[in-house]
Amino acid sequence: MTRQFVSLALGACWLVAFAAPDASAVELPVRKAGLWEMKTMRAGSSTPDMTMQQCTDESTDKAMSTAFSPMAKESCSKNDIQKTANGYVGDSVCSFGGMSMTSHSETTGDFNSAYTVKSTSTTKGGPPGAPGDSTTIIEAKWLGACKPGQKPGDIMMPGGMKMNIKDMEKIKGLLPKPAAK
Repeated sequence: MTRQFVSLALGACWLVAFAAPDASAVELPVRKAGLWEMKTMRAGSSTPDMTMQQCTDESTDKAMSTAFSPMAKESCSKNDIQKTANGYVGDSVCSFGGMSMTSHSETTGDFNSAYTVKSTSTTKGGPPGAPGDSTTIIEAKWLGACKPGQKPGDIMMPGGMKMNIKDMEKIKGLLPKPAAK
């Protein structure tokens, strides 16, 4: 249960880190429409790599940012994304239910065929077994058109579990509430 909670929290933090930034920051481009495969690896962790696929289109990518933007504003005291010569760099400081996470990410590649996100983070608080310092690498590649029967927003998780990004309101309700300021 603890590993599932930590995975959910880390995944949410990653999404929050890439949610719509403050007006002064840069927005990430929208990914090419179609089926994207995302492989997540945690350096130095006994947690196995996780590969999932997401069927997306322009409105779905924008909706994902919009869905998490209010959570980012509530939970993150810092959420900056800047364009660099090689891609994008993001820095965030977020708190969820007694757990705080400081993250630095570097995104390289393009959003039409493949990109890589390398994120280093320090987590304090949280359940026993929650990671302190960690490095996560996400390798994303465009596979082509979505498969028959898939619709934009569908995410196919390991083990055959399928969900749709449009159900994010339900997922947000499962996450710990931000610490009171």
